[in-house]
Amino acid sequence: MHEQGDSTRETAPDPAPSSSGLFDEIARLGAALKRLFGAQKDLLAAELGLARSAVSWLLVAGLAATVAGVGFGLTVLGLLGVLLAKWLGSWVWALLLLALLQLLFLFGAVLLFRRCMHWMSLPVTRGQWGAMMRAGVRKIEAEVADEPATPSHAARGEEGR
Repeated sequence: MHEQGDSTRETAPDPAPSSSGLFDEIARLGAALKRLFGAQKDLLAAELGLARSAVSWLLVAGLAATVAGVGFGLTVLGLLGVLLAKWLGSWVWALLLLALLQLLFLFGAVLLFRRCMHWMSLPVTRGQWGAMMRAGVRKIEAEVADEPATPSHAARGEEGR
């Protein structure tokens, strides 16, 4: 008798599905979205951490390269000074010639910098850009002049008052 009650309970269809099933589905969908976006958030955080670490290492590498470059430059200048001193027979003349060479190098670097800044300004392109903008403004003004007179938004707003 007990078995018969269990079998009817298992085979009998639910007469009206409860609305809690819909809420369960929505809750599961929300949990799945939370897991998905949580994983995306964790991935983004990991990538930002790697990028932050990479930037720090890039700065350290740049500093190390700068120190090594300055050290190499000083070594080359010292060797050049020794060679000039041996060739000229005087440390004073060697150092003066070395200072002159450095001054010429500095002057050349400043001239190159100024030339690059001039190239960046692109005066010819700037004139072409201005002409293109003026032509565009003229075209828009011509289109506006050809359109039939319609009340503007400001005029429509005043009419409604």
